[in-house]
Amino acid sequence: MNDTTTTPAQAISGKPRGGIPISPQGWPFLIGGAALTVGAWLMCWTALAVILLILFLFMLNFFRDPERATPQGEGLFISPADGKVVTAEQTADGVHVDIFMNVFNVHVNRAPMAGRISHIAYTRGSFINAAHKDAGEHNERNLFEQQADAGPVVRYTQIAGLIARRIISYVAVGDQVKAGQRIGMIRFGSRVNCELPAGFALKVKVGDMVSAGLTVLAELDTAKQQPGGKDDEQA
Repeated sequence: MNDTTTTPAQAISGKPRGGIPISPQGWPFLIGGAALTVGAWLMCWTALAVILLILFLFMLNFFRDPERATPQGEGLFISPADGKVVTAEQTADGVHVDIFMNVFNVHVNRAPMAGRISHIAYTRGSFINAAHKDAGEHNERNLFEQQADAGPVVRYTQIAGLIARRIISYVAVGDQVKAGQRIGMIRFGSRVNCELPAGFALKVKVGDMVSAGLTVLAELDTAKQQPGGKDDEQA
């Protein structure tokens, strides 16, 4: 009898940086770019060498991965991505924040809160411009659900863009993560969407520039999550 069971699609598995502030996913591009630049220079192809040097510097900037001092606080939802806030909505059902990353932003993504990764769902898709709101419905994406230590389940999704063709994940289901811990990256322009349940207060607006592991996007009213809080008093 043939086994027709198929393995669900998954994002590329990778590892976060070590002591050098460069994402490991960038080394093949950087080493190749450096070799081509030096080769063109040695061959006295000056114009080509200059172009290759500019491309090398662009990649060096793209794959940078600096250390970040993440704010501490049980109910803080920290930005998982560098970039520009393109959606910031607060409703009775919760908070929705979308962040667009251009090619000049740091593209390493970070856990927004301390907690356990309870679910990951990778979806193959197209590669329309990540600045479009519907990119989260059509593009290649990697959804994380996280059971936060503060209580709620939060969701955030890595979304590939027009140029980005690779989503890399550093964590797996069941992993316990700290706020600000590196959880993956997306190559060359992309987007991260965040969905939070009721109880969070929005702290950013459309147009704000945010930094992964640094900027507070929303804050949970932890008093309502504890026994004896307002929600319990009304029960």
